[in-house]
Amino acid sequence: MFTVIGLMLGGMCIGFLLRRRQLTGIHQIITVLIWLLLFLLGIEVGENRQIIEGLATLGLEALAITITAVIGSCLAAWALWKSVYKRKRRAA
Repeated sequence: MFTVIGLMLGGMCIGFLLRRRQLTGIHQIITVLIWLLLFLLGIEVGENRQIIEGLATLGLEALAITITAVIGSCLAAWALWKSVYKRKRRAA
């Protein structure tokens, strides 16, 4: 747990130090890394016999809650992204 926090704080410090530089392509790199991590998480879940065997008992209600939560998170992230870039454009 402390390793994750340390990595995040280290990344924040490096980002703070590089804040005045134009880092072209960083968004594409981050997107690829997120997709890679999600893929690896899917592999990990797929290998877990207990999770796979328990999928049948989850039920339609749990599936609907999960899908709704994912869609809601995506919409909230999109709205945040748009509002941040609107502020950046106004400031520029």
